[in-house]
Amino acid sequence: MQNNTVFPPNYPDLAKETPVIFIAGPIQGAPNWHEKAIAYLQAKAPNVLIASPKKAYLEDTFVYGEQVDWESHFLNRAASNGCVLFWLAKEETHFPGRAYAQTSRFELGEWATKQGQLNSNLVVGIEEGFSGARYIRRRLSQQNPAVLLSTSLEETCDNALKIIE
Repeated sequence: MQNNTVFPPNYPDLAKETPVIFIAGPIQGAPNWHEKAIAYLQAKAPNVLIASPKKAYLEDTFVYGEQVDWESHFLNRAASNGCVLFWLAKEETHFPGRAYAQTSRFELGEWATKQGQLNSNLVVGIEEGFSGARYIRRRLSQQNPAVLLSTSLEETCDNALKIIE
């Protein structure tokens, strides 16, 4: 854990009342928005744990199952005590053969459904230029009007902090 941030595959002992913000969104092909979100949230909320799935792995140390299980654990923790924050950054580098933000789009659909059914805490920010942004905004505003939508990373972080205060 770095300050108040946890990365895979670590599971720190947390007090039950410690809120968690899980920062979800594209990693492959995206700019390094995770680092900016972490710095912003650390400065504003030192008592909140930030769970970031983006970790620099040493060669051959990435274990897919461990990563997915870690993400599921902290997504569920954030949904029940904290907030799931999605930042949909526009694509910076294209990887042929891989749809940009393919995992993030699936996860956002999953958490939008959970938010609607379980009233989980969810905020979404979409950067100008993210492909499919118009559709995502429209569907979220129709099906999940309680989800706070924004267009900047800072506002998205602020919305998450508002929810957990």
